[in-house]
Amino acid sequence: MIPPTWRYVWNNSADPRVVRAHTLADAVVAARPRVTLSRPDGAGPVLAYGGLPQGLTHVLPFLEQRRGTASQRVRRGTTWAELTHGRAAPGADLLAVGMPRDRVPARLPRHSLLLPFRVTLAVPVGPDPQDVLGRLSRKARQQHTRELRSHRRTLEVATTEDDFASFYDGMHRPTMANRHGEAARSEDRDSALVCLFRHGVLFFLCESGHRVAGMLCRLEGRTLVVRLAGVARGDGEAYASGTYLAMYVLILQWAAKHGLTRVDLSGCEPFLSKGIFQFKRKMHPEVTLPGNHFTGKRLMLRIGRDTPSVRDFLAANPVIAFGREQGFEAVYFHDEDRPPRLDLRWNCPGVLGQRLVHFDDFLAGLTDVARQPPAVHPNPL
Repeated sequence: MIPPTWRYVWNNSADPRVVRAHTLADAVVAARPRVTLSRPDGAGPVLAYGGLPQGLTHVLPFLEQRRGTASQRVRRGTTWAELTHGRAAPGADLLAVGMPRDRVPARLPRHSLLLPFRVTLAVPVGPDPQDVLGRLSRKARQQHTRELRSHRRTLEVATTEDDFASFYDGMHRPTMANRHGEAARSEDRDSALVCLFRHGVLFFLCESGHRVAGMLCRLEGRTLVVRLAGVARGDGEAYASGTYLAMYVLILQWAAKHGLTRVDLSGCEPFLSKGIFQFKRKMHPEVTLPGNHFTGKRLMLRIGRDTPSVRDFLAANPVIAFGREQGFEAVYFHDEDRPPRLDLRWNCPGVLGQRLVHFDDFLAGLTDVARQPPAVHPNPL
């Protein structure tokens, strides 16, 4: 049995020695890559993911969730040549390939984009706690100030293992179950206790003296890393009340008061339609490559067919891609029937700008060119 501390370090450490060892292990595992074809039970594009196995946890489930229908998966072996040139999944409308950085072709194939595998969102802080409020939009700042008074919100730092049990069992696990169901993924209880609680800080947000939400963070030097969160009993109404935003703001201010210089809000997939990205963007975080083993991983998104469902999907899910210059850029797809989803905003340090890409130009040369009105997609938030 692998000790929780070893497993946590292996998955999360930014130590160059661990990152290098993880990269070598990834190369061994990926020597014989596999591809998974995901067909919808209803409408929507046929998706495929191949390459590094972490994408079956981080990438494909997100794409399937955004497609919005139940899926039937088929998996088989393939090669890197087939993945790179799009032959690994001939029935796929859209193929995502997770690959080590050194396998990225010098010249990207047509109809493809290169994305980071994941991005990290982090907020520099201190020394003045009031500077935190200046990062918020005027509307968010006013809401936070108003609700701080009306709900009598305070931040509590908890220290006992009973507090940990109250958070993990009464907040975190119910929240994950209610939000994500069977797709939920998190630190197991032993790892959270040993690697987070005993090496970090447990916060509770209190309203009129009652704990309504919590966050478990790890201390790494002068950086506070947000790892686990939850609301009491997994209550969904807390999301609409500004509870999470209040907790983040108070934790950022706590970090500033205690001499920390950075709060790592953790990461997400490189899609602007990711709800957690849009929420955390309210705090104006810096968008960077992760410091751990994900820093050397890339995601190539390749379109195989030009169909209405493909256009609908790409228009609804703008991406964070590597730009033509150094850094990231937001890429929005559009055509005459599908306006760019500029309501999904990108404005954060580290994302240098936006690029509007017309489908007719990007998909020129593909078969099944189709013209019909787009589907209606729900707001991801």
